[in-house]
Amino acid sequence: MKSKYVLPLFLLVQIIFYKILPYFPDFIEGFYSKNLFIRISHFSRTLLGKIPFSVGDIIYGLLLISIISWFWKIRKTWKTDWKDHLLTILGKISVFYFFFHLLWAFNYYRKPLFEKMEIKREYTDADLLAFTKRLIAKTNEVHFQITKNDSAKVVFPYSQKESFQMILNGYDNLAKEHPYFKYKTLSVKKSLFSVPLTYMGFGGYLNPFTNEAQINYLLPMYNFPLTTSHEMAHQIGFASESECNFIGVLASVKNENLYYQYSGYSFTLSYCLGIWKHKNEKIFNQLKKTVHVGILKNYKENQDFWKKYDTFIDKGFHFLWDNFLKTNNQKDGMESYSKFIDLTINYYRDKNF
Repeated sequence: MKSKYVLPLFLLVQIIFYKILPYFPDFIEGFYSKNLFIRISHFSRTLLGKIPFSVGDIIYGLLLISIISWFWKIRKTWKTDWKDHLLTILGKISVFYFFFHLLWAFNYYRKPLFEKMEIKREYTDADLLAFTKRLIAKTNEVHFQITKNDSAKVVFPYSQKESFQMILNGYDNLAKEHPYFKYKTLSVKKSLFSVPLTYMGFGGYLNPFTNEAQINYLLPMYNFPLTTSHEMAHQIGFASESECNFIGVLASVKNENLYYQYSGYSFTLSYCLGIWKHKNEKIFNQLKKTVHVGILKNYKENQDFWKKYDTFIDKGFHFLWDNFLKTNNQKDGMESYSKFIDLTINYYRDKNF
């Protein structure tokens, strides 16, 4: 067999292999997520964590330049040598796909968090209503402790660099209850691609090759801690977006700092209100009246921010991301982000916030 066919065939083997993996979550959990991945991620964060800029973003930038350069170089031979060029592309995708999974993406196939934590996923409208009312009371309480004024929005007083360090407190407290959420060696960076990320409609992302959490530094600061906590959950091996939202909320509300608690509570409340707006607008309007005006101002701040960057670009990227998630064992796609509510309701069913 000619060497040029080896990597493309390896890509086909990988695709078949990853279709089988969902049937072996316990094996992935034990061999990879709780073993090999912990070593890989710790090494990456130790190596790159103290570098003040995003190494992963620079690598992506250089990769993009090299791809454009290569296509420019072969522009005159594409029609005549298209088979060789196609095999080259498939070969490079094969290598990329292999390291993507080895360094992080096997976590897509690990044991679901609700099984690990023994949390139910079902809830009734009555459960949702009771939880939303409790959440409004708690969010109002934390909001007033910060602002001393029902009508004032929360203004985050810390720099983004300070924020990254202070988030560790919430993870430390969370790990005391659930050791598998332990976070060691901070590697969180402001993304060099924050403007493109905003137009794409994303608050951050994890670079799976460098294990750096990339945060969109343009975001409204009141929900900055929650976004960072979400990406840090990806860093410790949780691939599901719903699980990372759930972990991000827990790490935020268990932080001893009120601003971080507010970020987690207000984020969760916004999703609950959104569900009620879709389910029953009458109940939504009743609930909304009980929310402090200052909290609603923060929500308006967030909406106005994203509205400024609302173009066809974010819709296109959300379509691509939706299909990417579905391809990688997250059948709900983009909707999975909101599925953390079922975990949160059942986690707090018999607990205090």
